[in-house]
Amino acid sequence: MPSPFPGMDPFLEHPIHFPDLHDNLVAYLREFLQGVLPEPYYAATGDRVWVEVSRRYIGPDVKVLRSRDSDNGTKNGGTAVAASSRTQPAIVHVPHDERRETFVEIYTQDEHERLVASIEVLSLTNKTPGEHGRDLYLRKQREILDRQVHLVEIDLLRAGTHSTAVPLDFALAQSEPFDYHVCLRPFDDWENFRVYGFRLESCLPEIEVPLLPGHGSVCLDLQGVFNRCYDSGPYRRRVRYASMGILPPLDAERTAWASGVLRDKGLLPPAPAS
Repeated sequence: MPSPFPGMDPFLEHPIHFPDLHDNLVAYLREFLQGVLPEPYYAATGDRVWVEVSRRYIGPDVKVLRSRDSDNGTKNGGTAVAASSRTQPAIVHVPHDERRETFVEIYTQDEHERLVASIEVLSLTNKTPGEHGRDLYLRKQREILDRQVHLVEIDLLRAGTHSTAVPLDFALAQSEPFDYHVCLRPFDDWENFRVYGFRLESCLPEIEVPLLPGHGSVCLDLQGVFNRCYDSGPYRRRVRYASMGILPPLDAERTAWASGVLRDKGLLPPAPAS
């Protein structure tokens, strides 16, 4: 069943839902590209892995150890030692989680395998200053920009710090305001970024992903990929459209628009008669 919204579903930007959407988008981007890439090109997935402090609540885990000796002396009758001089340290357990982010890469296989394009779907971590995942993402971004590899960045998150390679003020100077965007930096025209900006009310765009010079490009239908994710995912059953808030919140006008969309799809009760 398709998403109730014409393009990006703003409810899926919620931290509960977006990580699952991110991974599904990457999987179906690879599937879509595999069907349109000419030989000898092919799409594959890669990943970044890191370890960071877990924020999951697992209960208190601070232990203060004390000596088994009595306050008046040792078990062997030795000289008593003042408690303050034998204080034991607190053992503070800090759990760590392994984090993994996937992305899509386009290769060509001739005499040698060559990386042609890297396609990233930005995550919540990528857009959060101070997060290790953001540092790793920006490092990879710089490495790709310094190589003869096309970079495609898909940002379907309104929240967070601008993180695609194109400077935000440059992009806004050449386009209408946007909620989401795709930034494409071709390695063979490196000063000219292709920016596909679109609003919440719009469908996701079709973008041209370049291959090697002289080989043309392939068309990537982002709306089709998103629809495939939504149809095969848990979102219609899992998202509480009637009670769950949108993060980040919409202004009053767009909240009314979103409510109207959901009423039209039968996901909200009809508006009370005036």
